Amino acid sequence: MTPDPLSRLRTYLGFVRFSHTVFALPFALVGALLASRLVPMTWARVGWIVAAMVAARSAAMAFNRLVDAHYDALNPRTASREIPRGAMSRTEAVVFLVVTSVVFLLVCARISPLCLALAPVALAIVFWYSLAKRYTWATQFFLGLAMAVAPVGGWIASGGGPSWQPVLLGLAIGSWVGGFDVLYACQDLEFDRAHGLRSIPVRFGVAQSIAISRALHVITVASLALLGVVAGLGAVYQGGVALVAGLLVFEQSLVSASDLSQVKRAFDMNGWVGLLYLATTGLSIYVG
Repeated sequence: MTPDPLSRLRTYLGFVRFSHTVFALPFALVGALLASRLVPMTWARVGWIVAAMVAARSAAMAFNRLVDAHYDALNPRTASREIPRGAMSRTEAVVFLVVTSVVFLLVCARISPLCLALAPVALAIVFWYSLAKRYTWATQFFLGLAMAVAPVGGWIASGGGPSWQPVLLGLAIGSWVGGFDVLYACQDLEFDRAHGLRSIPVRFGVAQSIAISRALHVITVASLALLGVVAGLGAVYQGGVALVAGLLVFEQSLVSASDLSQVKRAFDMNGWVGLLYLATTGLSIYVG
């Protein structure tokens, strides 16, 4: 029987968790928006930046699913993912990984020679996260680093030069993602311990991990607020930062050392953080 194209598309979208693109893509676009205040921006360049971001993230997710397939099959929480349940073969996943990686490199070449030169470094960073839990408890920090590549890449792709702005934006998204991934990893504490995998919760326990997560989110808000000062953004921007802070406070309130039942709800809230921040930053730049 010929596979249903729509069904295969849904499988691929699920394989890379396409809906979670809203975590990093808005910050990449903010990096481009900030750079556009210094270098003229075109819609074509915005399109290339979006294409690069989607391709890189898809490659990173494919690599993650491939190298973690064995553990995913053993973990009841992840056993229904595409490779463990047989919805996608390893060969198919490898082809997908190669194609998305090549697309990323081609798009970077289209943007600029500098982006092409840095593209392999970006891929190495995002791929390393998937292997980190085998070697270091600082796994969640490496995910933060991988996601911090997005806004810095957006800035560079837009032609932005040396500045503290992409550094602060990268620090903000890195601490934000690291913070919510620490909460998410608390769910797998016992599984990770049993299988020799490393993480912040495995190293420090749930209570201290939640404290680390909250400290990281404080860094997120402080970095975003400082970025507004450095970039000369106004009250609309700082109002957006305050709204982001409110969302993060609410997210943290859903999780405690004695109750992890709302971790997924807290995790899903993060999709709104990036969208809200992008919207308010855009308003600040173009409306004032």
